[in-house]
Amino acid sequence: MRYLVIGATSGIAKAISRIWVSRDGEAEFVLVGRNASALDAAAADLQVRNPNAKCQVFSLDLTDPTAIGRLESQLGSVGRIDVALLAHGELTDQTLAQTDPITLANSLTVNATSVAVLAEMSARLMEKSGGGKLVVIGSVAGDRGRKTNYSYGAAKALLDTYVRGMQHRFAGGNVQPILIKPGPTATPMTAGMPGASKMASPDKVAADIVKGIDGDKATVYTPGIWKLIMLVVRMIPAPIFNKLNF
Repeated sequence: MRYLVIGATSGIAKAISRIWVSRDGEAEFVLVGRNASALDAAAADLQVRNPNAKCQVFSLDLTDPTAIGRLESQLGSVGRIDVALLAHGELTDQTLAQTDPITLANSLTVNATSVAVLAEMSARLMEKSGGGKLVVIGSVAGDRGRKTNYSYGAAKALLDTYVRGMQHRFAGGNVQPILIKPGPTATPMTAGMPGASKMASPDKVAADIVKGIDGDKATVYTPGIWKLIMLVVRMIPAPIFNKLNF
């Protein structure tokens, strides 16, 4: 199978790729990200784990629509993409976003707009080559805005709506959009955050995601308890919710 992994150097993306490479003797990877040397290292890691694996790497500014257009042209000659994984994004300093317009604009661009553009690019490639699974990593933060991370959560809420719209669009078609909603995960992105030592491991989250993809789930919460947690959070009446400090 051929896997397109965008944001391939993220902790979750690397853990997922390692599962795929360990079980697919002829796996082919197209690794896309912003850091060329980190992409090369990720490709080398996969090929050590499976010498038969094939890897191509493409480094570019993932927030630049023109660069994404060039990438689409390049990927057009790669062949059928069976699974596209979009793991591109970054956490936002909420306090800084409230005072610095550049920080806020960058957060929305990186975590929402660019991911939507990349999702449409991936869908077009899949439509042309016979279909596949389009996996977009969102976040439980998008389920309800909270004062501690609403700039990041708003971006993830956009992705939630966007992917669900794509699911409606492709219902019965050959492209299968899947929305992933991880809870806080112990990756370099969350290092230093309160409670980081109690967060789910990337390996646990990756295993849940792969299981969900294999099972053709439309939406995957991981760890699974977050589906119940966020159901409760969404149901709290606003007068009570607004008194909570989280």
